[in-house]
Formats: sequence, structure tokens, C-alpha cells
Amino acid sequence: MTAAVVTKAPVVAAPAKRARNPYVQGLLTPRGITGLIVVGLVVLLGLAAPLLTSYAPTFQTSNALLQPSGEHPLGTDEIGRDLWSRVLFGIRTDLIVVVSAVPLGALAGCLLALVSVASRWADVLVQRLFDVVLAFPGLILGLTVTAVLGAGTSTVIVVIAVVEAPAFGRMLRGAILSHREREYALAARVGGAGPARLLVRHILPNAADPLVVQIAVSLSIAVIVEGAMSFIGIGVRPPEPSLGSIVSGSVMHLQDHPIYAIGPLVAISAFVLGLNLLAEALNKGVRR
Repeated sequence: MTAAVVTKAPVVAAPAKRARNPYVQGLLTPRGITGLIVVGLVVLLGLAAPLLTSYAPTFQTSNALLQPSGEHPLGTDEIGRDLWSRVLFGIRTDLIVVVSAVPLGALAGCLLALVSVASRWADVLVQRLFDVVLAFPGLILGLTVTAVLGAGTSTVIVVIAVVEAPAFGRMLRGAILSHREREYALAARVGGAGPARLLVRHILPNAADPLVVQIAVSLSIAVIVEGAMSFIGIGVRPPEPSLGSIVSGSVMHLQDHPIYAIGPLVAISAFVLGLNLLAEALNKGVRR
């Protein structure tokens, strides 16, 4: 009598799940979701400004420094302009400034980083240029640029772009130098990849991850720089509304009309807080 031979069916491994994008992982954390909600609300208020108010931001009513009411939710300023309308359109102005300036600063910084890794002499020149820019505080640099170009929205954009360029440039330069010595880069070099192909096809896709986090940080810094420049009168020109200029106009009326300052300050604080939460969430996702 022979024993039956029992054969087991081969075990088929389940297909491995695709790893979730690290940025998505970061944004799905409580901090990331909160940041998305706060920033999304502020952006929505700015984009929908014409639909949320019946007054133009420069329209002057006959009543100055009115207290909040159904017709004027935040009251009016010293010359009768509706503060709710000016805050909404001030958010829109800030959005235009930061969305224009930060990508320009990122592009300039990244281009200079690529130049700096090309040769030692170029690296020395670019790093000294970054040192000169970083030696000036943002407001001092803003005063210098304003003296040349004059006050206005374009000047604010130029100042923010110049302020942000060194951060992007040094971050990308350091990442390129680090990844250039890793095993996958050495293997690609042995496989015949030239310097340009090695940089574009292999190193840059891996070295660019920290730049996404830096963009969120730079956007929050840009909001603060715009507010500071407009507050001291070298930013967005009146009567065009900006959050910083509205805060500046409220200084003389803080005791008798405190709501004048509360509206723009809440908008600035919410915008900066939301962007910082997004930056922290993205950074956590990338580091996992």
C-alpha cells in the first residue's frame, strides 16, 4: 500500500501595493488637511471677491469709519470705503504678488544653481552673489529696489523674487552635489551617461524633492514681505488695496475703530498659518 503524495498548490504572492506619493502622504495628515482647508478658504475668498461684495474696493461712500453692519460687514475706512471689499480684493492682490514672485525666485535660484555646479569658478561667483543678497534684510533690500524702480506691485514682485532666489539656489545646489556621488549616479556614469544626461535624467528628478517644501515656505514669507513693504508705503500703490496697506491705514484708528485692523490681520495670519502647515506636512511626507 503506497502513501498518497499530497502536493500543495503554489502560493501566489499578492501584487505589491504601489507606494503612495510622499506629498500625498504628507497632505493627508491632520496638519496637511488643516493647511489645505485654511489656504483654500483664503484663496477662495480672494478669487470670489467680486461675487462676495457689492462695492468696488475704491468706491467711496458718504459715511467714514462706520461700525460693522449688514451693509458693511467690517465697516468703512477713514474715507468711506467698504473694508470687507478692500480685504477681499487685498487678498486677491496678495495672491497675484506671491504666485508671480515665488516662481520667478525659484526659477532664478535653480538656474543659478545649475550654473554653479558647472564649474568651480562659477560656483564661487554664484555663492558670493547669494551672500550679498542674504546680507541685506528684506525691507532694506526693498527700500533699495524701490529707490531704483519706484513703489508698486512690480517692485514688490522683484524684491520677493530676489529674496527667495538664494534659498532655492543653495538648496538645489546642495542636493545636486549630494546625489552626484550616490551609487545610482556612479552607475549611470559608468554606463556612458554624459554630464548633461546624468544631470537631467537621473539627478534632478531626485534632487528636486525639497524644492516643493521650499515653495510652501517661500509663499508664506512672500505674504509677510508684501505686507511689510505695503505697510511702510513702498509696496502696492494706493488706492489699490493690499492687506499690508489696509493695516497701515488702521494704525490711527485702533482705539475708536479696532475692526479696521482685525480684518486684514486675520487674513494675513490665516494665509501664513495655512502655508506653514502645508510646508510642515509636505516636509514630513518627503522624510518618511
